[in-house]
Amino acid sequence: MSKKKALVLGATGQDGSYMVELLIDKKYEVHGMYRKSSVGNTQNIEHLITNKNFFLHKGDLLDPISLNNIINEVNPSEIYNFADQDHVGWSFQIPSYSFKVTALSVIEILEIIRKKNKKIKYFQPISSNIFGETKKFKQNEKTNPEPNSIYGLAKTTAFYASKMYSKVYKLHICGAIFFNHESPKRHQDYVSKKIVQSVCEIFHGKRKILYLGNIKSKIDWGYAKEYVEYSWKIMQRKKPDFYIIGTGKNNTVEYFVKKCFEYVGLNYKKYIRIDKKLFRPSKTRNLLADTLKAKRELKFNPKTDLKGLIKIMMDDELKKYNG
Repeated sequence: MSKKKALVLGATGQDGSYMVELLIDKKYEVHGMYRKSSVGNTQNIEHLITNKNFFLHKGDLLDPISLNNIINEVNPSEIYNFADQDHVGWSFQIPSYSFKVTALSVIEILEIIRKKNKKIKYFQPISSNIFGETKKFKQNEKTNPEPNSIYGLAKTTAFYASKMYSKVYKLHICGAIFFNHESPKRHQDYVSKKIVQSVCEIFHGKRKILYLGNIKSKIDWGYAKEYVEYSWKIMQRKKPDFYIIGTGKNNTVEYFVKKCFEYVGLNYKKYIRIDKKLFRPSKTRNLLADTLKAKRELKFNPKTDLKGLIKIMMDDELKKYNG
């Protein structure tokens, strides 16, 4: 029996690299795409480069020809799209690019699938940022999007495009509406990684002060590796659908900071300063996941709470100082 073949877009990022690892463990033939203009940031998959079941391709979400060529060459049974411009703050600075790469590229991919092979299964991650201005205490699959950022708007477009193509063209398109999910693989420009790195630098005398924006924001934080595992489970279901994936608990950024400093025996109040320039132009309400549907249909039960996530990230960062 031939191996299942998967294409992971954004294979070098946090979620994409976890998906590559998972699929290799599940005996897939795995193909990963990363950006043609990338300077070679393959750190998250460096340990997989020589694996006989893993193949890397350079492409670009904004280049339909390269996308078409890669999908034609690989001919996958499953495509996981973890490639986009996924930073809310950046989307305000580069709105046009952010929208194109996060929303319009999804339509390009779905068009290729529609024209080439309707049997290809497609997974599209969506962000809880689509709920931006919602007044609902908890958000579920039926909560109407009210984006208040370019990124949230782009993800809303990707969400509705996926649903439309699934319904109109009878394609197997599924996905997850992810709430914040972090890990040691997170890029340093994200607040969780920025905090963890800075705390370790302060602990080791490499930095004196950590500058932050709105530390009163509440965030539903989960562990990325676990969320990616459920992405695969969603893809394997006979009937394609979208699911809310989050912890159903939220904590302030200030709480996250406090616990990271406590992990190394320091009082956070001595080391943080608020910088108004780091506040976002729009304020997102406190988002909180209602995962009832995922619990019922996927047996969704994440094992890592915020305390465990902080331990995972801090231990990984502190290891860098043991050499």
